[in-house]
Amino acid sequence: MIKLDNVVATYTTQRGHVNAVDGVDLEIPDSMILGIAGESGCGKSTLMKVIYGDTGFPLDLSAGSVNYGFDNDRGQPVTSKNIQKEWFKRISYIPQSSMSSLNPVVRIRHQFTDYPATSKNKAETLEQVRTFIQKLGLPPEAIDAYPHQLSGGMRQRIMVAMATFQQPEIILADEPTTALDVVVQKDILMLLMELQKEMKNTIIFVSHDMGVHYQLTDRMMIMYAAKAVEYADTADIFREPLHPYTLMLTNSLPTIGDDRARAGLPGSPPSLWEPPVGCRFAPRCPLATDLCRTVEPQLAQHRPGRFSACHYAESVPQLKETIGHAPRLSDVAKDPAKLFADVESALKLDEALELATKVEEPAR
Repeated sequence: MIKLDNVVATYTTQRGHVNAVDGVDLEIPDSMILGIAGESGCGKSTLMKVIYGDTGFPLDLSAGSVNYGFDNDRGQPVTSKNIQKEWFKRISYIPQSSMSSLNPVVRIRHQFTDYPATSKNKAETLEQVRTFIQKLGLPPEAIDAYPHQLSGGMRQRIMVAMATFQQPEIILADEPTTALDVVVQKDILMLLMELQKEMKNTIIFVSHDMGVHYQLTDRMMIMYAAKAVEYADTADIFREPLHPYTLMLTNSLPTIGDDRARAGLPGSPPSLWEPPVGCRFAPRCPLATDLCRTVEPQLAQHRPGRFSACHYAESVPQLKETIGHAPRLSDVAKDPAKLFADVESALKLDEALELATKVEEPAR
């Protein structure tokens, strides 16, 4: 089990220090796929770097630690202080862009043998690589090419092969399907699922696509403005979220036969240089009260296995029900004026706010 203990990751810039990940506590069970979702700039990729141990300047793990749940060759627990020695063997990383990650002037085969774990017997290693990549849908001669000679999908499969060849216990995949067409995206995602089932390892997967998370992941963590705001099984996240931000994310997904008016999330995430007091989502939240604007909610367990950082977590299902009563476009399309008026009224969510705030405020 991977344990993140109050992880704070800080970037040093000319302007000063800013926390891109701020106080994340998490326990990730073994042999599962964890999805991390949230808007751009919320800290997803930074958290992945911290878990991988890639914390050189300007990034620093300024507080907290990561324990990976296994020991090194000397019998010492592997933590954020010594994880770099386990790269490729025990933990690996699939970056967003394969073209910018592969060396453009070096053939693929040399990039499989330029780190210690595979450099001792290169000829034997390359034979094993040729056999292994065929399982990933690549011809054995693909490793003799330069990166620019391969398609985007083939390059991404090469990145997956490099990350999984040593069969590490932990694989970090940071938006591995970015800039790929939907058919290739599906192939890469199916490939990751098959490899995880075969190797029984832990995959931490970052994506903006909530639909991909629904299909691929076992559990999800939702991040907002450097904070973890919800953590639960993926099925529970989509069935009944316990944080308003999670609800807005899941509600944005279109479904066949559903023509309800959709609400865009108003506003934008706060600046991490000057985060607001209290809940960082409060300025955009339809459930926010004075309590939210003054007291920061902690990520706490509200139901078995359900963690949420919201004072009104138990009111979110009621908010979801109210959103579900938005007018259907097919019912009012004959009267455009009425359509715009009804949509505007529904998206204000006034009724949801009144219902949710009737519950007793938690103790300060």
